[in-house]
Amino acid sequence: MAFKFAVFAAIVAVANAVAIGYPAAIPAAYPAIAKVAAPVIAKAVDDYDPNPQYSYSYHIADALTGDNKEQQESRSGDVVTGSYSLVEPDGTRRIVEYTADPVNGFNAVVHREPLVKAVAPVAKIAAPLAYPAIAKVAAPLGYPAYGRAVIG
Repeated sequence: MAFKFAVFAAIVAVANAVAIGYPAAIPAAYPAIAKVAAPVIAKAVDDYDPNPQYSYSYHIADALTGDNKEQQESRSGDVVTGSYSLVEPDGTRRIVEYTADPVNGFNAVVHREPLVKAVAPVAKIAAPLAYPAIAKVAAPLGYPAYGRAVIG
């Protein structure tokens, strides 16, 4: 048992030496480990945009499920503004308007407004009208381990 533990400890020590970066601790029987050069990051510095800008928006109105939501957001430099809205299960619309900038951080204002028109109900799967009867099976006669036979 002690010999197995010693062999296991030696394998762990070699694995740790490889992970730490001591290739001299690797026995000659193991193949050499190829060193990989660090990736060059100079290109990423060239792609830096000091004034990033974007805008996007989407709107979803699914009559089948009643899912109704939208969002729009835009960014100019370090300032982000946007809003999103969705229909709550109780039929009200939640509208969130938000801004984010380095001076004030993230700020959001939430509004709720009732809907004028009714919300489409969520689609439901109809249950079967009747479940089939479950047949009762009598236990074989002569096998007392099964208990009493059910007849009927």
